[in-house]
Amino acid sequence: MTSRKKIALVTGGSRGLGRNMALRIAEKGIDVVITYHSRKEEADAVVAAIDEKGGKAAALQLDAGNIKSFPDFFQRLKALLADTFQADHFDFLVNNAGTALYKPFAETTEEEFDTVLNVHYKGVFFLTQQALALLNDGGRIVNISSGLARFSYPGSSAYGSMKGAIDTLTRYLAKELGPRRIGANVVAPGAIETDFGNGHVRDNAAVNKSIADATALGRVGLPEDIGSVVAFLLTEEGRWINGQRIEVSGGIHL
Repeated sequence: MTSRKKIALVTGGSRGLGRNMALRIAEKGIDVVITYHSRKEEADAVVAAIDEKGGKAAALQLDAGNIKSFPDFFQRLKALLADTFQADHFDFLVNNAGTALYKPFAETTEEEFDTVLNVHYKGVFFLTQQALALLNDGGRIVNISSGLARFSYPGSSAYGSMKGAIDTLTRYLAKELGPRRIGANVVAPGAIETDFGNGHVRDNAAVNKSIADATALGRVGLPEDIGSVVAFLLTEEGRWINGQRIEVSGGIHL
């Protein structure tokens, strides 16, 4: 008798870090549901790439900053789980969806603050809360934070402080969900070459060099540096890691 395949939900899985996470998770033999905000074609391409390698995946639209839309999202997720995976629960939640804000503290508006807050903290808090009814006991949560919660770059006060809140929230999740044997950890990337923030790190040569010079391993991070760590945390080998912040940054600002 074969055991049921595990299922992971990865928010913001259509591109960048989320795309690589989804691909690496699928390589571990885990089925994947990714969410996307507006780029359906890119999400479909990730699903196709997983399918081509013998995995099973699906994509759902989600605005990770629109908390009022979450009940509808979970109704659609329930239907998808039943139709595509013949399941009524899933096992792993990866809170990856994000948006950038590069703005000096003195110039950050309340509207900009609220937009980032809704995606990076309030949205993660309530999406995770509402996911609990569908998350299997013994499952795992991985929240994506940032090196900017440990070190400070001017222009990231709102983003960095909200990622600091995610670090703290994750410890509470590990403690409060422990009776259900649900583990919770943080993966905190350093600066990564993606289109995040309009390619701020990837496309700005001065920024790229500055970060590489400040990193012990001498380069800026790549998506594949992060996705494999997230995937590992969802495997049996990662089962005893809980309540931890794992910075994956090549040793920046040591």
